[in-house]
Amino acid sequence: MASLALSAYRLLSPLLPHLLRQLSSRKPRLKTFLEARVNLFEEFESTLAALPEPSCRLWIHASSVGEFEQARTIIAELRQMLPDMDVVVSFFSDSGYETRKHYPDAAAVFYLPLDTPENARQLATLIGADIFMLMRYDFWPNHLQAIKNSGAKMILAATALPPGSPYLKHGLRGFYRDLFTLFDKVFTIDESDAATFRKRFGCTSVRQAGDPRFDQVVERQRKSDNRAAKLKPMFRDRMTLVGGSTWEPDEAILIPAWLSVREKISLVLVPHRVDAPNIERLLRFLRKSGIEATTISALDERFDQATQVLVVDQVGYLAELYAIASIAYVGGGFGVNVHNTIEPAAHAIPVLFGPRHGNSPEAAGLIEAGAATVVTGEPELREALTKFVGETTHLKRAGENAGTYVRSRLGATRIIAEAVAGYCRKK
Repeated sequence: MASLALSAYRLLSPLLPHLLRQLSSRKPRLKTFLEARVNLFEEFESTLAALPEPSCRLWIHASSVGEFEQARTIIAELRQMLPDMDVVVSFFSDSGYETRKHYPDAAAVFYLPLDTPENARQLATLIGADIFMLMRYDFWPNHLQAIKNSGAKMILAATALPPGSPYLKHGLRGFYRDLFTLFDKVFTIDESDAATFRKRFGCTSVRQAGDPRFDQVVERQRKSDNRAAKLKPMFRDRMTLVGGSTWEPDEAILIPAWLSVREKISLVLVPHRVDAPNIERLLRFLRKSGIEATTISALDERFDQATQVLVVDQVGYLAELYAIASIAYVGGGFGVNVHNTIEPAAHAIPVLFGPRHGNSPEAAGLIEAGAATVVTGEPELREALTKFVGETTHLKRAGENAGTYVRSRLGATRIIAEAVAGYCRKK
């Protein structure tokens, strides 16, 4: 029997398009959201009709770009295991769709339509998926029930139950229990979450597999075209601090803290936004602080890593630049949430970041492993940098801890891909 909350949702969900249309007259972004989904079924049906009949069809849903990143190595692995399989990908967010709408390993990429019973039935029938895989979260009850009714096998992958999440709230536990038990297999990042799925939600086929993003980061490291190779000789004889995905609040403490140790360590800054106005703002701030700097687009043989800061004003460098780093500072921790901490940790270097990291389980894991340090301001950051620069044993130990943390979490891709392939082969 469905929970009261789920029954109420299903009763009211047919009214969702009408309510959103009423609101969209005052919300331009909501209007754009609705317009993007108007001709979805007609366009998507045409796309699917042009595809050859697959041996097996996998439908992957991701809320946005970050969740889809967890699926990329799984898709690549399945391409090797089942070349005739095709993959369709749905996104809820505009940013996810716009970023990956031309993803080469997907037969089709589309917006998830509004979660009404009719939309859900129509979409599940149209796709005819053999397997549906939901990455991490984004639970739309009507869509999930329609997929289950279609006969597709359902997998929840790379999921987590962070403290304070709505899944664990008393009033919603029954709602999510009904949704979670629709899945044939649940793969969690941590074993503690696997135990919670079994105990609190009655899920019987649960396994701790890990986070495929670790595999993705390491694979990217291996297959890198090494765009940063030309920089390695420049920084070979000096310790290097790379500030990755930095925002203005990060730079406001990072640059003054670095000045206290600049005689022993070089600085490379990779701002989160590399548009011209932001780069010019950063260069002005450096000049105001009495620091010479050059951008990577203007880099030539005159660059002196001992006296100049290198500012990266082009995309695609960050993951590789960590290869030249002795220490990484990852931005975002003074805003909404810290950015990717796995990338620097994969290079076995210590990681520093601000206090807001609650939505990043791997950041918490690196702290616990003795591989990362949280700083709340410039004095703490200066102290941490001074200790790393002055105590090579401390630097080495934290770096080794980071590398060990990443290596111990590899393998989720293979576990999840084998589960998907197993369902295909049983057809």
